[in-house]
Amino acid sequence: MHQGAGSMKRIGVLGLQGAVQEHLDMLRQIGEIEACMVKYKADVENIDGLIIPGGESTAIGRLLSDFDLTVPLKARIENGMPVWGTCAGMILLARNISNDERRHLEVMDIEVMRNGYGRQLDSFKTTVDIPAVSAQKVPLVFIRAPYVVDISPQVEVLLSLDGHIVACRQKNMLATSFHPELTGDLSFHKYFADMI
Repeated sequence: MHQGAGSMKRIGVLGLQGAVQEHLDMLRQIGEIEACMVKYKADVENIDGLIIPGGESTAIGRLLSDFDLTVPLKARIENGMPVWGTCAGMILLARNISNDERRHLEVMDIEVMRNGYGRQLDSFKTTVDIPAVSAQKVPLVFIRAPYVVDISPQVEVLLSLDGHIVACRQKNMLATSFHPELTGDLSFHKYFADMI
């Protein structure tokens, strides 16, 4: 582990593609956190937690492979490093993707439907109560979002919307269908920081 006694938590944002800067900006608004971009194998060893941002899951998956990051990232996650996948990041963490034969990190016991909200509901916003995450209502932004269609008993559902699981946690792994980095609300970033 990188973190020493009383030192800052060092949270990385996977910097290959997607909403990287937005996550870094949110993290920098929380005290006691050093936010950094993760792009290379050496970066993986120097963080206490990782956010995999929204973007294009196929592109990010290919870049993980191109940058030789799949194996070291998977190893750190399986050894307990906290990780949070938002939107495309959820797809990258999933063991199964119901409408795609490609697999990426395969660390979380969830099955995900890519672009679950499809064309007719490409993007939408809502505000909900998520008691496990915040005492206040939390604004959510969905953009061509996936959702979880199946989970193992080890996975805790944090939020379902209209019968679809859109936020869940399994030990050190957090996955959300939506984009908290686009709302200005720090609830989920704080929740993730507390997992570290």
